[in-house]
Amino acid sequence: MFEEMSFWDHVGELRKVIFRIGVVLLVCFGGAFCLVPYIFNSVILAPCHHNFILYVWLHKLGELIGSSSDFFMQPYSVRLININLTDQFMTHLNTSFWIACLVCMPLLLWQLWTFVGPALYTREKRYVVTAFSMGTVLFYAGVAVGYFFIFPLTLRFLVNYNLSSEIINTLSFGSYIDNFMMMLLIMGVVFEMPLVTWLLAVFGILKKSMLIKYQRHAIVAIVILAAVITPTGDPFTLTIVSLPLILLYELSILVIRDKKAIKPA
Repeated sequence: MFEEMSFWDHVGELRKVIFRIGVVLLVCFGGAFCLVPYIFNSVILAPCHHNFILYVWLHKLGELIGSSSDFFMQPYSVRLININLTDQFMTHLNTSFWIACLVCMPLLLWQLWTFVGPALYTREKRYVVTAFSMGTVLFYAGVAVGYFFIFPLTLRFLVNYNLSSEIINTLSFGSYIDNFMMMLLIMGVVFEMPLVTWLLAVFGILKKSMLIKYQRHAIVAIVILAAVITPTGDPFTLTIVSLPLILLYELSILVIRDKKAIKPA
């Protein structure tokens, strides 16, 4: 039935899909806007306080290994200041939008699938469904790693870093939010690496033997890429962003196998 539709019928179906996506986003945005003040205190600003789960783990680890290092044992907190009149309101709007996108992303992808799916062959449908499922899980996994590990470690290192005792670190609210959002988004995207390599292998564009052959080159490229995408560019952030990327590259080697390009069923 999909193939018998005219061009304008397709346009009409696409318009319906876009309308449904818009309604879903609007509803989720409204809910997120109401909840953001509570989410800010318990989630977004949580890495600023000493009782954040990662800091509690570090403290317990310090006790376990008998460390007296401030990194493990010192109580930790960050105070933010707002230096722009509109920052808090605009951040409220932006955060509500991004939360709405994160929460309803699977539903948005499903809506797109209802439009694209009928035009695909049976075998192609299986690969696309698998790709959507893997992509969603990997993206949320990347966001979780960014939130629980990458961003808190970066924040803790940079806030405590002093070039001179004459300089007092005072973190602005806008700087915190920009780095928070960017870090989580970056980690969500880079965690799609195994999915991208799997898809390239499925269509015969990339081979496992090629990944193994250029493994050393890839590690160098990953470090360069991490230097480009990290919002701060310091060696510490570069290291903690590069390591997950290298592990994802190794995972990519494990999840694919050499095979011929697929043909329509």
